This record gives sequence, structure tokens and C-alpha cells, in this order.
Amino acid sequence: MNIKQLFAAVAIVLAGGPAAAQVRWDMPTPYPETNFHTKNVKQFADEVNAASGGKLTITVHSNGSLIKHPDIKRAVQTGQVSIGELLISVLANESPLYAFDSNPFLADSYDASKKLWSAAKGPLVKRLDGQGINLLYSVAWPPQGIYAKKSIESAADLKGTKFRTYSPTTSRFGELMGAVPTTVQVPEIPQAFRTGLVDAMITSGSTGVDTQAWDYLTHYYDVQAFLPQNMVIVNKDALAKLDPATQKLVVDAAVRAERRGWEASVAENDRVVKIMADKGIKVLKPSAKLRVELAAIGKQMAEEWVKRAGADGEAIMASYKK
Repeated sequence: MNIKQLFAAVAIVLAGGPAAAQVRWDMPTPYPETNFHTKNVKQFADEVNAASGGKLTITVHSNGSLIKHPDIKRAVQTGQVSIGELLISVLANESPLYAFDSNPFLADSYDASKKLWSAAKGPLVKRLDGQGINLLYSVAWPPQGIYAKKSIESAADLKGTKFRTYSPTTSRFGELMGAVPTTVQVPEIPQAFRTGLVDAMITSGSTGVDTQAWDYLTHYYDVQAFLPQNMVIVNKDALAKLDPATQKLVVDAAVRAERRGWEASVAENDRVVKIMADKGIKVLKPSAKLRVELAAIGKQMAEEWVKRAGADGEAIMASYKK
């Protein structure tokens, strides 16, 4: 090799250095582009992309287009993708710990939900860490309400109805209401109602607006059952491979995303309830009889959850009620 060839080879290596240092992460999320969680995730990704100066690029894949919702956590754990967003309680069959936020009427306001999150975060982070996953941030959904094609004055009005659920906890809620739980993912909700696969559901106002609930049902009961949370998780090894400065900017962006997401959730709840009313859905408060029945179901579910969750459940509940 002559001197010119040597210089040329060195130039090629040096030119390839920055490109080789670039890292690209695909990030699946189950929700549509219009959802406030997705908007928050995209802002998080944009901040990381800009702050890293091209060292790390996060590409968000919305609406379950890359990986279906129930498979996102496993995909992050195995390294199929490096980062992802999912509903925490969708994992409740794996461990009762993941259902901490879904006991009806235990934490039915934003302040109460933040207190419950503070109690549950430690055990949840510890469990994820043992599976090779880091928790980056978590954001609550607006309070969950009951949707139906008819008036509901008591639990008896839901007996035997096909009830759309999205997690083991909401399935149990449907059972205790006397309904028949049917798991349907968000993108399939309108078709499920139109074809008679489901007749009612419990979910947030955000999902109602995202799926244009006024096209397929008539009633929304603002029962404020609970505020389930999403979490954004990252594969530990993938995060550790980044240089320290890039790791820090990811964590810093996550802190901002959590704060921003909770604030957005409050505003989102007011917005979506108004939209549904404007579109013709009857937005109602539950009757006194239904409130009593729902409270009894919530009490039973909380007791069942503590037993299933064992020491972690007892510690979380004690800390929350302190």
C-alpha cells in the first residue's frame, strides 16, 4: 500500500466513525397520532433526537402499527425494539403488581393517583429492572367512564351485555357488573360495536374521542372509576450502550415528558368530555344506586388485588393510605 492509499483508507475509517456512532431506536405505541399520549411520546422523541445531535434517533410507530399492544413489553425486554410505550395494567396477568392503578374508586382523582404512583413506583421499578428494563416515565389517563348504547341506572342494566375490556382488571370489573368481558384493542373498537361484538365498555374520554364513540353508542357515564397509567420503558442494555451524556439527555427528556403528560391529561379530560357532549353523546353522572354498587365492586377488587399482590400489595396499600 502506497502513502496515497494509506491516507485514503484512514479517511474512509474517519468518515465512517460518526456514522457508526449513530443509534436508531424504533418505538412502538398502541395509540393513534391524535392521542395525547402519542403526542407526548413524539415530543419526547423529538427532544432526544435534537439534543443528541444525531447520536440517537427515536422513531415512533403509532397505533400498534409496528408491534401489537400486548407484545410491546416483551419486545423491549428481548431487544426486538429498544423502547416502547404501553398501558401498565395490560401486564396484570404477568404480575398483580401491574394492576396497582386499576382498582376502581381507590384513587379516583389526579392527586390521589399521583400519591398511589409514588407508593407503587419503587416495587414496579425493581421488578422491571430484574427483567432487563428501565422505566423512563409514566403518565395517567383521564378518569375511566362507562359507555353504552342505552341508559344504565344500575348494574342490572349491564347484566349479560358484551363488555369491551382492555386488561385483566377491567375484565374482572365487567364480571362483577354481571357483564360478559370481551377484550378488544383500541383500533378495533368501532367495528366491535357496529358488529355487535360488544355493547358497552369502560375506558377514558380520550379513547371515546379517538374512536369517535358518537358514531356507535349514545351514553357516557362519568363515574371516574380510576386513572390507569401508561409507561415508557427502555431496554437496559440498549440504554447502557449510549455514552453517558446521551443517557442523561434521554432521562432528562423523560422527566419533562412525565410532568408534561400529567398536565396534558388534566386538560385532555375537560376537552374530550365536552367534545362527546357536543357530538350528541349523553354525558351523565351515575345514579345513586349505581354509585353504591360501583363502590362495593371497587372495595372487593382492592381486597382481591392486595391478596394477589402479596407483600408488595400490602406495602403499596399501606403507603398509599398513610
